[in-house]
Amino acid sequence: MRYWRKLTGDEIRERVFGALNRNINYKERTTLGIPASHLDENVFNQDATYLKDAPFLSAMVRNPNHIGCHTLGDSEQFFAGTQQVERELIALVAEDILKGKPDAHDGYVASGGTEANMQAIWIYRNFFIRESGAKNNEIAILCSADSHYSMPKAGNIMNLPVISVPVDDTAREIQAEILDQKLEDAKASGIRCFIVVSNMMTTMFGSVDRVETYVAALKKAGVEYKIHIDGAYGGFVYPFSTTDEDLTFLNPEITSFTLDAHKMVQAPFGTGIFLIRKGWMKYAATEEAQYVQGMDTTIIGSRSGANAIAVWMILQTYGPHGWFEKVHILNYRTEWLCNQLEELHVPFYRNPSSNLVAMRAASIPTALVEKYGLVPDSHSKPKWYKIVVMEHVTVDHLMPFVEDLQAHLAGK
Repeated sequence: MRYWRKLTGDEIRERVFGALNRNINYKERTTLGIPASHLDENVFNQDATYLKDAPFLSAMVRNPNHIGCHTLGDSEQFFAGTQQVERELIALVAEDILKGKPDAHDGYVASGGTEANMQAIWIYRNFFIRESGAKNNEIAILCSADSHYSMPKAGNIMNLPVISVPVDDTAREIQAEILDQKLEDAKASGIRCFIVVSNMMTTMFGSVDRVETYVAALKKAGVEYKIHIDGAYGGFVYPFSTTDEDLTFLNPEITSFTLDAHKMVQAPFGTGIFLIRKGWMKYAATEEAQYVQGMDTTIIGSRSGANAIAVWMILQTYGPHGWFEKVHILNYRTEWLCNQLEELHVPFYRNPSSNLVAMRAASIPTALVEKYGLVPDSHSKPKWYKIVVMEHVTVDHLMPFVEDLQAHLAGK
């Protein structure tokens, strides 16, 4: 591990407050040119005694603006201290979690997985336009039917067609034969460049796409492509619950990743992470942002530096071994639930590395859906309901659900 190690509370406080002190202090320095300040003191008291022991809350009150992508080098000088914390966070995730080479990646803390997915699609669309001479109608987004709705959202915003590939209803795996046909149909319609979004644990099922399935089909079709991994749900789970290294930067077919910290990491909403290999952020550079030091290559523009600090604090509090243990404890609880469902003969899907269980809706009565807050795949016509085994979901929470479900099935 190059960046990730377990720190004490004192070490974390010292580091964060040191970073904040390197940022501009609006009370001590007269700064006339930037439309920024600390939070309104009439509402948020900067001198509250509890803030001296609360680095994240202090960061919120001091309100650093992390506009831009700081791994590129030049950034706004006013927030240099906390920008460095974000750089270290990006390197930690890219290198220590996703096994990238040192200093070989760019990235930033986004508002969430939707933005991070859009950032990747935006970059690759611009790449195909500039480097391959493609027109917008010659570029398509390619993903599985289980993919997040941010893909059709991105397609709508960027005027790109979205090609959705069906998955097997039981195994949740991409149907390779249909993928081949979809590519041939797309080529016949004039599409020659593909932005592939492959899943590292889908939001509904926790299912994982096989990147090699896409690669084999795309090479067979003889088309240009770039692959982005949507690990919004699985990015902080899958690398710790499997020995599979295909969904890391060790795979040369993969160029970028999305991770969400406001899911499994329990960081504040909205906090996502976008990572990409060096040399690609330039395709999102907005030349018109001349007044921004270092310009801007992000979709979001201005964003809170406090979110980056929160993720850094959480990961450094656990350390790599503590995080590994946390993920496996959640998976042990998930395994317990699956064993109970098997005994009840309730059909379900679960990826062996996931802490998410999707149950066939036909087995789950509406009363239990409402009582336990189960989430459907569709509110109008549900076929599945899911349980996500988060930190607060213990076996003691799962047991009453299992007992109620058992009673329901016995009374049918």
